[in-house]
This record gives sequence, structure tokens and C-alpha cells, in this order.
Amino acid sequence: MPALAGANIIYGLGMLEMGVTFSLEQLLMDADMAEMIMYAIGGIPVCDRTLSLDVIHQNGYKKDFLTHRNTFDNRFIQSSPKLIDRRTRSRWLEDEGGLDMVQRAQKRFKQLYDNHQPPPLPDAARQAVRALVVEAEASFGLPPSER
Repeated sequence: MPALAGANIIYGLGMLEMGVTFSLEQLLMDADMAEMIMYAIGGIPVCDRTLSLDVIHQNGYKKDFLTHRNTFDNRFIQSSPKLIDRRTRSRWLEDEGGLDMVQRAQKRFKQLYDNHQPPPLPDAARQAVRALVVEAEASFGLPPSER
């Protein structure tokens, strides 16, 4: 609600106990929430497709639109959190083995940690960092590093 009212800061992602403790799992869960907040403040696109006036004219305003094919075709209009599970309990138990959100966050963190490949620094940035290291070594009287 604060974001919809114009608040433009999200503070404390991953923090627990008033910021005394930091949790990587909590960071991933909070990032899911922040992504949904950002999606919500983006608004709903208003166009012929989302208004579905042709379907309303075709079926009349008193019909059930939740089960109409058009509703399923437009279901993309929702955020897609990575950890929040919106499926039914039976599907969640069947597919995930009943992992709760914290367990899914732990699993997601391990995947990110094991598979992350940071992009290489551009040559200009690498040369600038190297120049700083050489300057720092010289100012402290250290021998030049091998790298």
C-alpha cells in the first residue's frame, strides 16, 4: 500500500532482528516481495486485449468470465514470484515434496551460488582497478603483486 501511495524506498531486504542479523534466504524472499511491489505499482495495461470488450459484448455482463478462455489467455497479467507458491496444496505437496518457502529459498540460494558466473570486467575497468592496486602498493612500499 505505501508503494501505491508513492513511497519509493524498500529498506531492509534480508535483515532480521532490526538489522542485527542478515539472512540470505530472507533476502531472496524479500526480493520476491519487492518484485511483486514493483509489478503492482507498474499498473495494469489498459488495451483492447486486457479490457476484453468483445468478450463482454459477446457474453453479456452477467456471465462468468473467470472460466472463459479469454481469462486464461490473459493470465500473463500477474507477477511471477520465484519462491511464493500459488498452486493448490495437493500440487505443492506432489511437485515440491512440501518444501516451505524458507526451504525453497535455501534451495534457490544454493542454485544461485553454485551456478553464478559474474560477467567479466570491461578492459578499461580492469586496467583502472589494476592501476589503483599498483598505486596502493607503491604508496605502502610493497613489492608489486604478481597479478
